[in-house]
Amino acid sequence: MSNFVSVNHMAQVPKIIMNKRNFLKLSGALGVASALPLSVSARSVSTPASVPIALNERLARVAKAQKLMQESGIDALILEAGSALIYFTGVRWRRSERFTGAVIPAEGEIAIVTPYFEEPSIRESMTFGDDVRTWHEHESPFDLVASILADRGLENGMIGIEETVRHFIVEGIQSSAPAFSVTSGKDITRGCRMFKSDAEIALMHYANDVTMAAYRHVHANLDTAMRPADISAMMSKATRDFGGQVKFSSVLLNEASAYPHGTKQPQSLKEGGIILMDCGCSVHDYQSDISRTWVFGDSTKKQRMVWNTVKRGQEMAMETATVGTPAGKVDDVVRAYYESEGYGPDYKTPGLSHRLGHGIGMDGHEPINFVRGEMTALAPGMCFSNEPGIYIFGEFGVRLEDCLTITTDGPRLFSELSPSIDQPFG
Repeated sequence: MSNFVSVNHMAQVPKIIMNKRNFLKLSGALGVASALPLSVSARSVSTPASVPIALNERLARVAKAQKLMQESGIDALILEAGSALIYFTGVRWRRSERFTGAVIPAEGEIAIVTPYFEEPSIRESMTFGDDVRTWHEHESPFDLVASILADRGLENGMIGIEETVRHFIVEGIQSSAPAFSVTSGKDITRGCRMFKSDAEIALMHYANDVTMAAYRHVHANLDTAMRPADISAMMSKATRDFGGQVKFSSVLLNEASAYPHGTKQPQSLKEGGIILMDCGCSVHDYQSDISRTWVFGDSTKKQRMVWNTVKRGQEMAMETATVGTPAGKVDDVVRAYYESEGYGPDYKTPGLSHRLGHGIGMDGHEPINFVRGEMTALAPGMCFSNEPGIYIFGEFGVRLEDCLTITTDGPRLFSELSPSIDQPFG
């Protein structure tokens, strides 16, 4: 076994005052401090972390993006409503057919483009800057993008497009600014977002603690004949009570656990049946993603054997995920072990039919992935899910998922690995 550890939160947690009611609930759900893993108990009795990203960090993000743009010959970066816009500007907005977005020039101040009637609402969530340009319904917002470029002294050049920007926006910009070429801006945004700061990691810790507290509440309150919707509702309510914003609360029972994203067939809790839950929340935009599998009642020999095999794969992933290792190797090592145990081969079932894990941060799934062929070297600050599974169609499946961050000392967990099929939460 390697020396991977659960992160000690103390060094990364900014000092704040948490809502007393939620803190007491969270502490109660986690159990008495003396019985907890060090990483949780230390923070429960000191200073919980739930503070949003500070202004100086957002400014530093823009400065880093501009440095990367200058190095790569990109003159401006286009963002639209979504997590990238929040990441750099703090502006929270929904996507629609009306363009709201930002222009980040390689030099100079950023600017926001939005419909005229949305300006007051947009300004409410702006954290810095004052250049907001508005358009009326009969006008083109992309002409405003061209005017921003001109006002920043740009007559031609290269425009980088954040990788989730929709095609009609790209077309509009090309029409309004024909002297410019467009290219992918993913190297700019990934060059910033893939490497989490201490403040981001602290928020992810908190989100994971909330999810684990909600899980423990659910585990203690299951009852026969419950259906997935009942269990999911209980998980979601506990998540909200502990201070998280629910992102998903998936529950798969019995045979449904054999299909990673479930089935429409009716399910209910029964003695000896598998429970596979995949749940996550966000705290100040940063997400958790944790899966647990256990048996309601006594497990069979086969259930226990499969569970233990999945668990060993999760441990092997932790042993492999070190600085400088190609991300794809983490998947390769675990998949090879499962094949040696008779599963697969490759992505076939019975076996591990999906990638081993994905990046995570403000989005539940972010670049890059633990997947075959991914050659990007692991580096400090990267964050991933570690979620091996074995799925036996027609019978049951097991998935265990915990998230981690890469450090110079090895991978560090946001949540403790599940100890056993009998004690899934310790």
